[in-house]
Amino acid sequence: MTSSLSAPPLRRSVLGVVRSYVALTKPRVIELLLVTTVPVMVLAQRGIPNLWLVLATVVGGALSAGSANAYNMFIDRDIDEHMGRTNARPLVTGEISGPAALVFASALGVISVVWLWIFTTPLAALLSLAAILFYVFVYTLWLKRRSEQNIIWGGIAGCFPVLIGWSAVTGSLSLEAWILFLVVFLWTPPHYWPLSMKYRDDYARVDVPMLAVVRDAPAVGLQVILYAWATVAASLLLIPVAPMGVLYTVVAVAAGGWFLFESHRLYQRSLRGDELSPMRVFNSSISYLTLLFVALGIDPLLPV
Repeated sequence: MTSSLSAPPLRRSVLGVVRSYVALTKPRVIELLLVTTVPVMVLAQRGIPNLWLVLATVVGGALSAGSANAYNMFIDRDIDEHMGRTNARPLVTGEISGPAALVFASALGVISVVWLWIFTTPLAALLSLAAILFYVFVYTLWLKRRSEQNIIWGGIAGCFPVLIGWSAVTGSLSLEAWILFLVVFLWTPPHYWPLSMKYRDDYARVDVPMLAVVRDAPAVGLQVILYAWATVAASLLLIPVAPMGVLYTVVAVAAGGWFLFESHRLYQRSLRGDELSPMRVFNSSISYLTLLFVALGIDPLLPV
């Protein structure tokens, strides 16, 4: 009887530890990155790729992104405790120790590279390693706390899943892959800057020079517009190059128009001094990218 009564707390404890380690990987960020991986593989194949290859690439990509995110949490644990958005992270609450997080991040990184090398292509594995190193050293350690352009250049790390997906299928990189890389690169600032507007006080408190901290709202709103327009324009470049069909074209124009509308709306509200509601742009940017890449993956499967 005693052992049966003590079992539930033990199970809760194990589940709690598992949840804490999963939280280190920022699973919601990984979900968005993988949305860009699978459709790119379909486009590269011009059909349904080998399903084992898709699964292997998704697993390897998730491990790679999880490693980079865990390193990020380890490095930023000193400022995370002072920000309302991040003060419940497992390294701040003490659910996971710093050394344990570092070992976990390193293990995920090694496994991801070895996994992709064995089950996909060496190029995909090397790109996975490059993504981890870029996110850790260029964004987290160098740019994040030093430059208002941190998101612009640091966002390159989030573009690697596109290249990984393409190279897993073809073993090389073509113009189409680099155009999609450009789309994600240009999309990242107008996606993240609205979030930094919402949490401006948090970033200011820890001296992280996000654009919303060092510039006023109209200046940030204008930058969001410029990058949103550049993103939509880059997405249209793929139409003649790939080439893409009617579905992708319609979605790129329609979803892009919605993204631009929300971006202009944010800017106009900032000029009038109204309540900004920046999360409307943040959420629309996620919907835009998701719709665009879903269309990217379905379009090659449709009859010409």
